[in-house]
Amino acid sequence: MSAPAYDPNNVFAKILRGELPCHFVHEDADSFAFMDIMPRVDGHTLIIPKAPVRNILDASPAVLAPVIATAQRIAVAAKKAFGADGVSLWQFSEPAGGQVVFHLHFHILPRTVGDELRPLGIMADNDLLAKHAEKLKAALA
Repeated sequence: MSAPAYDPNNVFAKILRGELPCHFVHEDADSFAFMDIMPRVDGHTLIIPKAPVRNILDASPAVLAPVIATAQRIAVAAKKAFGADGVSLWQFSEPAGGQVVFHLHFHILPRTVGDELRPLGIMADNDLLAKHAEKLKAALA
């Protein structure tokens, strides 16, 4: 059974087109990074390809490689910016794998020893997300 086609009206596609706001962190020719509005930890960042790709199962190596490079760069900066002991990198594909937004994305979560993840689905304070985005951008500079 094949996966459904890419939906160009998914929320991340709308963010890429500037139709929805985000707390921007980084952009290059192939990828875009912004703060997760329902962060599991402070500094929770999403990295997406600019290409219309549903998930890792249909991503070409040419699309995937620069996005992974951006994920690594964001992970290093997030660890520094948030004083983390390490990072978690998450990627979910298809509903059975936990995917909710069907545009390929990677989650970067700066982690500290003994931290606890916030519950799913809790919206963060907009001002706090803006501060976290600025903190992360400074660490990327």
